[in-house]
Amino acid sequence: MVDRWGGFVARRALSVLLAGLALVMAAGAYGAGVFDSLSQGGFDDPASESARELARERELFGNRSVDVVAVYSAPDGSGLAADDPAFRAEVERVVDEVPEGTVAQVVTAYDVPDGSLVSDDGRAVQVLVSLAGESQDDFLRAYDELAPALESDLLRTDLAGAFAVYSDVNEITAEDLERAELLSLPLVLLLALLIFRSLVAALMPVLVGLVALLGALAVVRLVAQVTEVSVFSVNVVSLLGIGLAIDYALFVVSRFREELATLRGDAGGRAPGPDAVAEAVHRTMASAGRTVLFSGLTVAAAMSSLLVFPQAFLRSMAYGGAAAVLVAMLAALTVLPAALRLLGHRVDAGRLPALTRRGRGGRRGAEAGSPATDEGARWAALARAVMRRPVVVVTVTVAVLLAVASPFLGAQWGSVDHRVLPADAPAHVAADLVAAEFGGETSSASLLLEGASEAEVAAYVEAVQRVDGVVAVTPVAQEAAAVLLRATWEGDSQSERAQGIVADLRDVDPAGGEVLVGGIAADTVDLLDSVADRLPWMGLIVVVVMLVLLFVAFGSVVLPVKAVVMNLVSITASFGVVTWIFGDGNGADLLGFEPQGFLDATNPILMLAILFGLSMDYEVFLLSRVREQWDRSAGDPTLTPAQRNRLAVVTGVQKTGRIITSAALLLAIVIGAFATSGIVFMKMLGVGMLVALLLDATVVRALLVPATMALLGRWNWWAPGPLARWWERHGFREEGRAPGRATGPATGPATGGDDPTGTPERVDALV
Repeated sequence: MVDRWGGFVARRALSVLLAGLALVMAAGAYGAGVFDSLSQGGFDDPASESARELARERELFGNRSVDVVAVYSAPDGSGLAADDPAFRAEVERVVDEVPEGTVAQVVTAYDVPDGSLVSDDGRAVQVLVSLAGESQDDFLRAYDELAPALESDLLRTDLAGAFAVYSDVNEITAEDLERAELLSLPLVLLLALLIFRSLVAALMPVLVGLVALLGALAVVRLVAQVTEVSVFSVNVVSLLGIGLAIDYALFVVSRFREELATLRGDAGGRAPGPDAVAEAVHRTMASAGRTVLFSGLTVAAAMSSLLVFPQAFLRSMAYGGAAAVLVAMLAALTVLPAALRLLGHRVDAGRLPALTRRGRGGRRGAEAGSPATDEGARWAALARAVMRRPVVVVTVTVAVLLAVASPFLGAQWGSVDHRVLPADAPAHVAADLVAAEFGGETSSASLLLEGASEAEVAAYVEAVQRVDGVVAVTPVAQEAAAVLLRATWEGDSQSERAQGIVADLRDVDPAGGEVLVGGIAADTVDLLDSVADRLPWMGLIVVVVMLVLLFVAFGSVVLPVKAVVMNLVSITASFGVVTWIFGDGNGADLLGFEPQGFLDATNPILMLAILFGLSMDYEVFLLSRVREQWDRSAGDPTLTPAQRNRLAVVTGVQKTGRIITSAALLLAIVIGAFATSGIVFMKMLGVGMLVALLLDATVVRALLVPATMALLGRWNWWAPGPLARWWERHGFREEGRAPGRATGPATGPATGGDDPTGTPERVDALV
C-alpha cells in the first residue's frame, strides 16, 4: 500500500504538493478560530459524588459554592480599617455594581456577624462570591466578566479561589505556548542544519511541523463542534504535532538522501536523473514511509486510550494528540515526499562548508543517515560490545532504571490549586494573603442532606462535628426537606489529610435521608478514584493495540511483548524523576516552582499515553531496519540463525543510531520549551517527558534493545504457526523484500566503507 502510494507521489508530485498546500491553507484559515470553540473546564467526572452533589445543590438552591474570594485591604499609609464607614461603603459599592447575571450569591464580611471574614489586624475583609451559570465553562465566562468589576479604586483588591486560579492558569498557559513555539522552532532549524548540513534539507522538518500544527488545529475545531474540547488540547497539539512531524521528516529525508547516495554510487558518482529521483522516492516510501505509517498509528492509538476517562480534560488530550499525530503522519507521507521528488538532488542545496568538510583526506562525509559515517561505525561498535555481554548489560541497566524509578513508590496525589501557579501570579498572591491574614489556610466540604427530619439533621451535624479534624459545621441553605451544610477544617484541600477527612465524612450515615458530599477536596478524591478505576482499561487498550500493530509490522509476538516491558521500565524511571523533583521538591529553586508535596493525578496519565506512543515511535524505527536486514540475509547459507540475528541488530543500530539520537534531540527541544512553563503541571509534563525521551533514545535503544535481542536470538522473530503463516501472506512488510530471499545490501561509495554486512569476516566479528 505504502509502496504503491510512493509510486503515485513520484509520478504526480506537483499535483500532490499543490493539493496538500491548498488544504493546509484552508485548514490554517479554519483552525485560526479554534480558541473560540474550546472549553476552559472539563476537570470533573459528571458521575462522581462530588459532581452529583454540586448539580443537586444548584438545582435546589442555585450555586452556593465559594468560587471566588475577593480580598479588600486598606492601602499602606491610608489609616483605613475594615470598620471605617468609607471602607465599608467602598466594598458595598463594588458589590452593588457587579455585572448582572455573573453572580448567584455574594456574602460580604458585613453580612457575617462573627467576624470570620475580617483579617486578624482588622485592615482587610473577604467577600465570598458564588458565580452564575450551569457549567464550569459558564462560571469561567462569568468570572472573566466579573473580575474587572470587582476591582476597587480605593482599596487594594486581590482575587483568590478556584476560578481565579483557573483564569490565571489559562492566561499563563497561552503565554507559555506562544513562548515555547517561538523558542523551539528556531532551535529546531539550527539543530536540523547541524544534522543535515544543508539549508534546504533542514527546512523540511520545519515545513512538516507547520503543516501538522495548522492541520491539527483545524481537526480540533471540527471535533469541538460535536463535543467538549479543552483549551489545553492545543498544548498537546503543539507538542506532538511539531515534535513528531520533525521526527517523521527527519527519518523520511534521511532515507531519501541515503537512497539518492546509493543511486549516485550506482551511476558512477553522477547526480541522479528524474527517473532515479522517482525511484529514490519510491524506495523511501516503501521503507521509511512504512515505518512512519506504523509509528503514527501506534502513537495515535496510545493517545486514543485517554478516551476511557470521563473527564473532558483528558478526553480532549486524546482528540488533540491523535489529531496532531495523524496529521503529522499524513504530511510526512504526502507533502514531504512530493517536495523531495521535485527537489531531487537539490535537497542538499545550501550546504554549509564548515559542516561538510569531513572524512579522511578532506573527503566530504556521507549523507546524514548513511552507514558510511564514522558515527555509524561507532554505533555498530557499541552494539557489538553490548551483544557480547547481554546478561550484564540487561541486569545493570534494568537495576539502574528501577533505582531511578523508586521515588515513584512514595508518590502522593492531588489536583490543581493555587500552588500550580508562579509565586507572583495574582491568584497565588491572593491565596497566600488569605492564609496569612485570616488565620491560616482552611478547607471545606459541602454536605447536602435530603429527606431528613429536623432532629435527624441535628444528629447528623453532631456526628460530623465528631469527625477528626473538622472544626466547624455551619448551615448554608435550606429548602423543604433539603439542607446544605459546610464542614470546615484547617489545612490544604489537596493533602492526604484532607482526602482522609472527606472519606470520614462520607462514612457518616445520617439517621434519616440521604447525603452527598462535595467540594474541592471531594473533587480530588473522586478524581483519584476515577483514575484508579479506569487506568487498567487504558493500559489494556494500549498494550493490546501495540501488540497487534507491532505484530503486523514485524511478524513476531516476542518483539512486541519485549517492547512493551522495556517501555514500561523506562517510563517508570521518568515517573521516579518527576516524583523526586515535583513531589519531593528537589531542584525547586533551580526550576522556579513552589513544591506542592504531591503530583497532579492527571499528569502521569497524560505522560503515560504520550510517552508510550513516543517510545514505540523509536521502537518501530529501529526494528524496521532490523527486520529489513533480517529479510535481506534470509536464505544465505553462510550465516547461522545466531549470526543473522546479530547481523540484523548491529545493522539496525548502526543505520538508525544517529537518526534516532538526532530525532530525540529535536523533539527534546520542543518538549524542553514546555519545561520553561510557569505552570507547575506543564513544567512537570515537560521535564518528565524530556527525561523519558532521552532515556528511551539512549539507554533503551542503545543498550537494552541490542542486549535483549542478543539473548533471545532467533526467538525474536517467533510467532505461533497460524500467526506466522498469516503474516507471511498478509504481513505489512517492506515491498519487494520477499521472505527467504537474500538480496544483500546496496553497495557503493555511500554504503561500502562501514557496512557490517559486506564480508564473512565482518559477520564473524559479530558472533
